[in-house]
Amino acid sequence: MLDRFYLIVGHVAELELLVPQGVKLVQLRLKDQPEAELRRQIARARDLCAVHGTQLVVNDHWQLAMELNCTFVHLGQEDLDTADIAALRQKGVRFGLSTHDEAELDRALSHDPSYVALGPVYETKLKKMPWAPQGLQKLKRWKARVGDLPLVAIGGLTPERLPGVFEAGADSAAVVTDILLAEDPEARTRKWLEATR
Repeated sequence: MLDRFYLIVGHVAELELLVPQGVKLVQLRLKDQPEAELRRQIARARDLCAVHGTQLVVNDHWQLAMELNCTFVHLGQEDLDTADIAALRQKGVRFGLSTHDEAELDRALSHDPSYVALGPVYETKLKKMPWAPQGLQKLKRWKARVGDLPLVAIGGLTPERLPGVFEAGADSAAVVTDILLAEDPEARTRKWLEATR
């Protein structure tokens, strides 16, 4: 089972700051870095998470994750075009997949992932999305479709919106900007941990 609180960070320094607050599930989402820096950050995150008993999920960089003996990756739909799912399975690396519409959900389920993510549930500041906010009704529909498979909600989540998100069937709430843009990210992380326990 996934932890109910799923932190997503964009740099290992954020992970170093926030994981010690009690985070048990964290995704390292690295963009536009040279390979040596990707390796450094992934290896550092792997070691830090091991010390804290935290599950590290590496976003996109599945080959490096395998090479560096990480056990979990997150892939977007475009990553599925190039990712070697058989190699991941052979190495025992679990993977979660992003979905936004029915076709993407069908495709994701055909790969038997460890979880599927649906987003953005609400409007998000993180990146320009081609999808409108998906809403709680769609979360409910997705949960009905995926059954026991863990469902991760992402996009515009706040502690105040959590009850509705979990009621709609999400098993885990993924959070980026609500924490990373907070005045005090450590205190905000603790608030999230309380709200999801």
